[in-house]
Amino acid sequence: MRAFLRFLKGIRAFNAVRRFGRASTYYNSKYLQIFKWTIQSKEDTNYTYFITDDSKLNIANAVAIATNAPVEQVIQYMEEAEGDIELKDQILKATKASDLTNFSDNEVRYGRRLGWYAAVRVMKAKVVIETGIDKGLGSVLLSSAILRNQAEGHPGRYYGTDINLKAGYLLSGKYKESGEILYGDSIESLKEFKQEIDLFINDSDHSADYEYNEYITIKHLLSKKGIILGDNSHCTDKLAKFSMEEGRHFLFINEVPKNHWYPGAGIGISYPKYK
Repeated sequence: MRAFLRFLKGIRAFNAVRRFGRASTYYNSKYLQIFKWTIQSKEDTNYTYFITDDSKLNIANAVAIATNAPVEQVIQYMEEAEGDIELKDQILKATKASDLTNFSDNEVRYGRRLGWYAAVRVMKAKVVIETGIDKGLGSVLLSSAILRNQAEGHPGRYYGTDINLKAGYLLSGKYKESGEILYGDSIESLKEFKQEIDLFINDSDHSADYEYNEYITIKHLLSKKGIILGDNSHCTDKLAKFSMEEGRHFLFINEVPKNHWYPGAGIGISYPKYK
């Protein structure tokens, strides 16, 4: 039998089919996920999903390193966000009230944004900027983190930028008290910004040059503890190169979606070198 199998492996066409079958086992489950998503989900852009427990732990450790904080505290804040029923109810309410409800699912899934939230909480960030907000899922989540910080005696403010005048509709209810949207070209809005920035999140125009120009535009505004999160770092190396140029550390962590066909995005983290 072994001799026969060796004979078959020696036949190029047979061996190609066998190797194709073996390689495809790593991806076959994705076809089922694609089918289920096509039937069950209404989303057609900026997909949302839960992430695996391993992915949460990896993101928590990366945020802990970048913020010089205990990982246990970061995990606690991520769990805080996931368990906030009032926030989820407001997101679903704002979704139903929008004219884009036919393109949104009736479930709140934060994905890697849990890491964003934890960063705001652990840093007690006074100024947070996110460029490119789309529906505003990150906006309302980050604003909720600032509200919790304020309740603990740490004031802060969220600013989102977007060129689309309809963007950010999820930033509503009480969460709008701690955040606002600056409409127009992101770089032009950033040029007018004068406050010191603790946390900057890039998620606007996904061209590499535009991303880099955002970093150049705000670098003089970063506080001593200022951190940049690049939401496009799985596609470009601009944040890594910017970090090298500015004498900063850089980390990259890839999220792993749970039971979803999308392979996940990455969080690039640029942070100061702590003494």
